[in-house]
Amino acid sequence: MLDSVKATGPISFSTFMQLSLGHPTHGYYMKPEHAVFGTQGDFITSPEISQVFGELVALWMIKQWMDTDVKVPFRIVELGPGRGTLMDDMLRVLKQLPAARGKLKSVHLVESSATMRALQESKLGKASQEGNFKIMWHDAIEEIEHEEDVFTMLVAHEFFDALPVNVIERTQQGWHEVLIAPSSDPSIKYAMPSPESDQNSDSPPQLHHSSRWTRVLSPTPTASSTLLGLASPRFFSLPVGTRIEVSRASMNQARGIGKLINTKSGGCALVIDYGADNAFDDSLRAFKQHKIVDIFCSPGECDVTSNVDFALLKESMADLVSTHGPISQRNFLTCMGIEIRAAALVRSALSLERKKAIEDGTRRLIDPLGMGEQYKVLGAVAKSTGEEGQEVGEVWPFTIIQNSAQQSI
Repeated sequence: MLDSVKATGPISFSTFMQLSLGHPTHGYYMKPEHAVFGTQGDFITSPEISQVFGELVALWMIKQWMDTDVKVPFRIVELGPGRGTLMDDMLRVLKQLPAARGKLKSVHLVESSATMRALQESKLGKASQEGNFKIMWHDAIEEIEHEEDVFTMLVAHEFFDALPVNVIERTQQGWHEVLIAPSSDPSIKYAMPSPESDQNSDSPPQLHHSSRWTRVLSPTPTASSTLLGLASPRFFSLPVGTRIEVSRASMNQARGIGKLINTKSGGCALVIDYGADNAFDDSLRAFKQHKIVDIFCSPGECDVTSNVDFALLKESMADLVSTHGPISQRNFLTCMGIEIRAAALVRSALSLERKKAIEDGTRRLIDPLGMGEQYKVLGAVAKSTGEEGQEVGEVWPFTIIQNSAQQSI
């Protein structure tokens, strides 16, 4: 990567993330030797902590389908399926619900890594055979066929945080792009970006210095930075000196979700990730062995992520679907009955160790000082209209949480 940058000049953060994570031979997710998930990997996700997470996601999906038309078959789409743990938990729930038996037509997994596809096939193959449904893999959401006669359920858990972001900064001349250049290259004459600001307290603490790389500012507004500065009306009034992370890839994926579930037979989606209903100025970080490290320390050896701007996702699909939230993972899981389900699992557990693991996992998922508040849940459903074309219907638990929040103001 260093030789390439020296030959072509500074690169965007988006390009840096694409190379670090998705390079065919050196990318983090493409290397079979990387455990990636779980205690032996670099991070652990909610489905790996407790089976209840996937079970409650499945129940929410089934509720949307039953509220629409139980006579219509359905399919499930997952973006970034990891090891297949979340999908496996969801399929187990569907197998046990009489109303859903025989209705699942197909499962679609958007996954570009051959290594991860092999893990998913191993995890889900038996369920596919027993349930008599097809599993299909796709490199991109655009490859999934648009089906009008099937209800589409879609889940994207910790998918958007790994999508590439560009970093742009507002100056008197417009939006410039913050780029990455070798620290020791004397040919780089670009100006340095403004000092890091504290405009968003939700951003994690960062390690900003690298012996090999440095941040520089493009000398003039670029086509990319100018377009990204126009991506949301929220950006128009931001003052000079403001720096924000904007993901064109996230906008495209959100748009793809909207198109996929906006059908005659309906559809629904859940996006679960860390972030908030606003843009971030400095949330980029890397994970290695469950610790935050400098994003420049070992490209291709660390998972590089950023906080998700949920407002941008909603704006990208607002004309296609009805969006709800985001609400905290704690509120979502609590309203969906996580404590009741966990108590049932504890009662049936055969050992004290298993009981404790269930209780610890449940607490971790809804911890108000950890995952419970750090992770947000965004819901989307196909628009339903009343006689005069007005959108109708409530979506549990988003509506009740948002109404309660408004009443408390």
